[in-house]
Amino acid sequence: MTDQMTFADHDGDAAGPGGHPLDVTPGHPQPLGTTVDADGVNFSIFSEHATRVDLLLFEHCDSPRPYRTIRLTPDRHRSFHFWHCHVRGLGAGQVYAFRIDGPRESSALGTRFDHRKVLLDPYARANINSRWERTAAIGPGDNVEQCMRSLVVDLGDYDWEGDRPLRVPMADTVIYETHVRGLTASPTSGSTHRGTFSAVIDKIPHLKSLGITAVELLPVFDFDETQVLRTGPDGALLRNYWGYDPYGFFAPHTGYCSSPHLATHITEFRDMVKAFHKAGIEVILDVVFNHTSEGNEFGPTISFRGAANEAYYHLWPQDRSHYMDFTGCGNAVNANHPMVTKFILECLEYWVTEHHVDGFRFDLASELSRGPLGYEMAVPPALWAIELSQVLAETKIIAEPWDGGGLYQVGRFPGKRWAQWNGPFRDDVRRFVRGDAGLVGDVASRLGGSADLFAPQGELPTNSINFITCHDGFTLNDLVSHNTKHNHANGEADADGTHENYSWNCGVEGPSDDPEVERLRVRQIKNLLSILMVSRGVPMLLAGDEFRNSQGGNNNAYCQDNPVSWLDWDQAEKEKETLDFTRRLIALRRRYRTFREPHFFSEHLNSRLLPDITWHGTRLHQPGWEDTNARVLACTYGGFDGDPDLHLILNMYHLGLDFELPEIRGHRWHRVLDTARPGPHDILPPGHEELVDGPTFHAHGRSIVLLAALPDEKGT
Repeated sequence: MTDQMTFADHDGDAAGPGGHPLDVTPGHPQPLGTTVDADGVNFSIFSEHATRVDLLLFEHCDSPRPYRTIRLTPDRHRSFHFWHCHVRGLGAGQVYAFRIDGPRESSALGTRFDHRKVLLDPYARANINSRWERTAAIGPGDNVEQCMRSLVVDLGDYDWEGDRPLRVPMADTVIYETHVRGLTASPTSGSTHRGTFSAVIDKIPHLKSLGITAVELLPVFDFDETQVLRTGPDGALLRNYWGYDPYGFFAPHTGYCSSPHLATHITEFRDMVKAFHKAGIEVILDVVFNHTSEGNEFGPTISFRGAANEAYYHLWPQDRSHYMDFTGCGNAVNANHPMVTKFILECLEYWVTEHHVDGFRFDLASELSRGPLGYEMAVPPALWAIELSQVLAETKIIAEPWDGGGLYQVGRFPGKRWAQWNGPFRDDVRRFVRGDAGLVGDVASRLGGSADLFAPQGELPTNSINFITCHDGFTLNDLVSHNTKHNHANGEADADGTHENYSWNCGVEGPSDDPEVERLRVRQIKNLLSILMVSRGVPMLLAGDEFRNSQGGNNNAYCQDNPVSWLDWDQAEKEKETLDFTRRLIALRRRYRTFREPHFFSEHLNSRLLPDITWHGTRLHQPGWEDTNARVLACTYGGFDGDPDLHLILNMYHLGLDFELPEIRGHRWHRVLDTARPGPHDILPPGHEELVDGPTFHAHGRSIVLLAALPDEKGT
């Protein structure tokens, strides 16, 4: 049997499932993907150099072979770069895929057509992978019986109940980064459909009680979680857990659906978004437009490679059969090709208009600024199209401003509206809190919104996403419990993951039953969280940090779909002090506008005739900028927008020290926060602040203190 025999060469009337007639007409080239109307379904796919496109129709998700193959001919079904047809009699739920033929991989064009491989629709709104075998998509031969298939989805039939975008100001935003499955996969979560979009809803009361305003979900686009990356030391098969390897950019991940066989992808995702919005929480998606699951020339043919390899990917100009790789994942998306820019923009706008998503975090976003030959572009069309899109104008757009090819753009990322993950904030604060000396100038800049990074470009503190931890690296508990990473379970001989974590184990590596070590670790966690929440910019909290979730020292748990990465909700009961502190700390940030001011510190006097901020050390006006041994910093904030004057003390020296306090006429200093004190006395509520006697304050070693200048009721 030849490959050619797998195709049908006819067009026109034919019988569909159950004998219903299928009338095939040329249809329309736009929009791409599938469009359901009263009579049937329009199909359209981009393939500039194809010579033949076949549309495969399957009766069921698990049907081994299509019941009908419709051949699209250039004279009837092609408009410029688009192949299209309309099939009367079809509707939502139809299972389909494509085969495409054209110049083979030896072509100088860089194409990799292989008509034996069955392709997903790049614009598919849902996919089914129940028969998927990755190896069949890599090796030679026909993979129709082991292919993934796409589903026709009717987007119109959903009751949003009046849901609207929340549009929380960036300056007031507090982000909570989490993995959809990891949030509830553990039996300790108490969820019925653990690890799904539906189960996430169960944790909304917890997130709301924290005071976060936005949840940032690790990738929810369809990815191949069946791919075995390697075998762990215990023989366990290690698979793609994080999801940074997508193939279905318009489709909610099948593995996060409780009933994917019922094509509930769209409904389950929308239900989750609607529930978050009812709780006043925005939804930000972590999106991966820098590479795809197809990998390099040895990877599988899933979709893009078989339709327009030369358009979607960066190829080496000397040999276009090989892929440039600026991501560390085998390929790099050619984001600034006109068609790919169109694809990215339409994808983002789709998630906003059809699913009410509030924003996006772009993984390895600097890769999207690379031009056709891989060089950095001064004005990359893809990034500017996103920034200037009317549909995306009210959304949050956040860049991870580096890539795997060495491009690092913190503070100089193209555009003005982009917020950026602030790696220097993470590193400077970690080093300072563990006790490294000579960092007070850097820490002062981080407290103020990193003007050294963002002000030269005319940007604001709200361009800075401040974080101590994220999915990539130690958890907060592990940061204060481990000096070195422990990634042996990843099966790479502990060679993977960041080697320098700027961590300190407080004297004991790993778990400890020493009460003094544990008290110090709790204090260090409070110190790190406090700096995060009192700094200008946008704070981001890693899921589970609020109750000391641990990954056992693994700082690269990308392949650990098991309790290593799943949140242990029993910790929320065991670590109530840290959890309550986090809640009250976020409330403290809301209480004082000073910390949320969307501008850098200014030398101008405010209404109280004080500057925005004055800097100190243990002695007033002596911050020790040039002191290479300095481990302390203090500052006085002039009252802003109704706030009292505030005085912040950061003592990262191991011993307690006395700090001079400025005199504020008619006011006396009161303690609001002190990380050296046990909960609930570490943060005091309004009206219960404690008076500080005398012109100095003794700050315990490795502690942070916040004082507020309140009116002197005695008039002294």
